Order: sequence, then C-alpha cells, then structure tokens
Amino acid sequence: MELDLTVELRKIRLSSPVMPAAGTFGFGEEYAELYDLSCLGALVTKTFTLRPRSGNPQPRVWETPCGLLNSIGLENPGVDVFVAEIFPRLLRFGVPVVVSVYGESAEEFGEIARRIPKEAKALELNLSCPNVPGKPSVLSAEEIFSRVAAAREAWPGELWAKISPEGDHLASAKAAEEAGADAIVATNTFRGMAIDLERRAPVFSNILAGLSGPAIKPLCLRIVYELCKALRIPVIGCGGITTGQDALEFIFAGAHAVQVGTANFFDPLAIPRILKEMKEWLGARRVKSLAEVRGCARKR
Repeated sequence: MELDLTVELRKIRLSSPVMPAAGTFGFGEEYAELYDLSCLGALVTKTFTLRPRSGNPQPRVWETPCGLLNSIGLENPGVDVFVAEIFPRLLRFGVPVVVSVYGESAEEFGEIARRIPKEAKALELNLSCPNVPGKPSVLSAEEIFSRVAAAREAWPGELWAKISPEGDHLASAKAAEEAGADAIVATNTFRGMAIDLERRAPVFSNILAGLSGPAIKPLCLRIVYELCKALRIPVIGCGGITTGQDALEFIFAGAHAVQVGTANFFDPLAIPRILKEMKEWLGARRVKSLAEVRGCARKR
C-alpha cells in the first residue's frame, strides 16, 4: 500500500504535510525553476500588510552558529498590489495558497482579510513578527483574541494564527482558538541581537532581530508538544526543521503539518528532500499514513 501523506485540517485537505514558512520562499517563482511545487502541502506567501512597507535598513540578515538573524521589517508592496498582480500568478502552480498577513490593529487585520481573494485556501495571521520598529512582537492574549476575532468575522475560510515562542504561548494559542482560529502555527522566530565589533554597535538598526534555524528547533518542538496536548485545533510545527527526521519529530509530537523556513536559504531543494527523507523513514518501518504516528510521542 502506498504511503498516505495527506493532511486533514478543519476546512482544507493538503496532499503533503510540508510547506514553506512565510517570508522564506518569496512567491515560489524562483523555486519553481528548481522543482515541481506540487510536492508542497501549500504555498505560504511572504507577509502582506494593508499599505506598502519599505522594510528595515540594511543589513537585514546576520549568520549565527546554527541559525540566522533577520530584520527584514515586513517589506512588501501592500495587499492591493498583491491581490491585483501577485495572487493570480500563484494559482498557476496548482497548490493551495496560504496568504500571510500582518496588521497593526484588529481593525487592520479585518480590513486586510476582507481584501484577500476567496480562492486562497487559508489566511495566516502573523501575530508575532519580532522586527517591526515600535511594535511589540509578543502580544497579550487579549490583543491576540481581538485580532483573530476581527479576521474571523471578515474571512470565511481556513484561518491560521502564527504565534510567538515567547511570552505565554499557551495563553496566546488558546486565545486564538477561542476567537475562531482553525489552526495554530508554532512558532515564529525568537528575539535576538548581534553586535558588530568593528562598529561597536548593534548590527541591526532595529537592534532586535528574529532568530531562526536549527538552534531553535528543540525549543519550538517543546512548544508544539505542549500545545498539541492543550488545544482542540490542529497545530502546524515550525522552527529549525532541516531534515525529514526533524519534520517527523514535530509530527510525533502531535503536529498535523510542518513549515520549513531557514533551510530554504542554504538548500533551495530542502522541501522535496525533507519530504523524500520522511517517506523513506516511514516506508522502511511500514507506516501507511501520518495518522498512524501523529502524536505517538505523547502516547506512553
């Protein structure tokens, strides 16, 4: 029997459990030159805001041991340009499109949600960006509830909430669940910083940046494990996944699917490789579907 890697979320069905993390895959067009994007569970876009943003000054990325700091600052042309010019191009790949959006208030989240084409399979709310100047990356549970509720009222389809790994992640996730989120994406990057010794100053103009990559995987895995025990809605694991074995750890912890971020930068073929490694590991042990092993690490 062929291995079944399909994923059933609340309102959509994915043919694969692996997808890119927002902001690490562009619009997929560059990667489509390297491999068939039909292997993706979904194409997650970079984050869009209500109005265009120029992003933070250079430098915007800085390598660290086992990871990457980024301070992009949500550079994007705004949601109207996305809807008119970019979104129609994404449909040609034949995979579900998940649109990542960020608002500075509940009202902005609601306004953006109303403008996203209903052909999108899901809306992912960026509730935890750590590198927007003057804005907190860790929202209170009350703020998360209001933002998710506003998007829920405006958006009829699948709604995902991407939360911060810092603060009370359990309270954040429960607030999003209560406000109507269909899934939790756990997690976004950790706040970090770097200092340029020659300049004797912080590397980034915003001082803080988001740490991603293998260094954060054990921390994110722990958070996913805890959320899967506490929530009724699916969890999508994200953070430091670079191999098929990494992805399976998140599935075993209870995640329905996973997102791959930093690995796309150092290995453009990361997602098809990760998917291949998952299939080989599961096939060698005669596992027939992800449902057989999802959450198995909790069933002791």
